[in-house]
Amino acid sequence: MKKKFIAVLLCLSALSLLIVACGSNTSASSKPNQPTEPNTVHMSDLQFSPTTITIKKGESIKLVNDVVVTHIISNGTWDNGTAKPKQEAGAPKININVGANDTQTIGPFNTAGTFQLYCPIHVNMNLTVIVK
Repeated sequence: MKKKFIAVLLCLSALSLLIVACGSNTSASSKPNQPTEPNTVHMSDLQFSPTTITIKKGESIKLVNDVVVTHIISNGTWDNGTAKPKQEAGAPKININVGANDTQTIGPFNTAGTFQLYCPIHVNMNLTVIVK
């Protein structure tokens, strides 16, 4: 009886491990809002992911909208809930609509520096672009 109980317990443990292993896929492609290729920034309802990206001079950024919400991406930032439109010297002028489940490319960023982008219709949705 004791051997049978241990055998059943071992089978249940093995089955539990198998279920957990099959259910937890941690690859980058299975995680929404995660960059899947270089210079890619994903957008959810209210945020960029990542919120800061570092690129090389002359490169562009691919924006991927993962949701049905439309975003407007412009030069500037949110500061404590207040929109602060501003184009830094050397930054490309950005003013684009990124529709539902759309992808847009911005750039190239030809000047080294730190540049702020934001979505003026979604409070505190900021992206920092560091160009080296």
